[in-house]
Amino acid sequence: SLEMLAHERIIALRRAKRRNMERLPLIVGGIAVNSVDDLDEDDLGFADVVYEQSLGDDKYTFIEGVKNAHSCTILVQGSTDHAIAQMKDAIHDGLRAVKNALDDEALIPGAAAFEIAAHVHLEEFKKTVAGKPRLGVEIFGKALLTVPKTLIENSGLDVQEKLLAVIAARESQKTAVGVSAATGDTIDPALEGIWDNYIVKKQMLGLAPVLAEQLLLVDEVIRAGKSAAPGA
Repeated sequence: SLEMLAHERIIALRRAKRRNMERLPLIVGGIAVNSVDDLDEDDLGFADVVYEQSLGDDKYTFIEGVKNAHSCTILVQGSTDHAIAQMKDAIHDGLRAVKNALDDEALIPGAAAFEIAAHVHLEEFKKTVAGKPRLGVEIFGKALLTVPKTLIENSGLDVQEKLLAVIAARESQKTAVGVSAATGDTIDPALEGIWDNYIVKKQMLGLAPVLAEQLLLVDEVIRAGKSAAPGA
């Protein structure tokens, strides 16, 4: 049957994985049918080119030139399995960031601009808090500086000097100020095209305090266990 179709310049695939069968209609716009007896012109999809190509020891079928694709395949090649895994992670992270941006319909200035702004705000807010809670606000604000500190440290620069300069710029400008990963100097994330996902920052603010609380609770349990041990 494949030979008969080939004579009529019709390419046919003898076997296809289930996930590929599910994606093909999304790519070419056709409708999957169980039998050619019920095949209709409206069930057909469209593609400019369909061809088979060997990559290494395996053969792959490429479908190109589709009009309104809702699915695609990204071919990743590398010298080692580790390199391929790294590329896969990068692609996944990038696609996920785009999806988050579309779902949130919002973006936040990146390059640690959010963390710096939050730190400056908490430094002002702690002045209105009395008692021990004030220490918690101060510590939380300092913890937010971990992100800009890491960016500066990875650049091999003086962390304290560059960090103080960025904080001072934020306090004076009252606008989004980020850290350049190349020089450690202050930059405008919007002009540089550096953005973060809103949902990521939201989850960070919600999860970090819970994890810190759990770690402190574990320390208290261990300390209580030691004090209750025989001979303690």
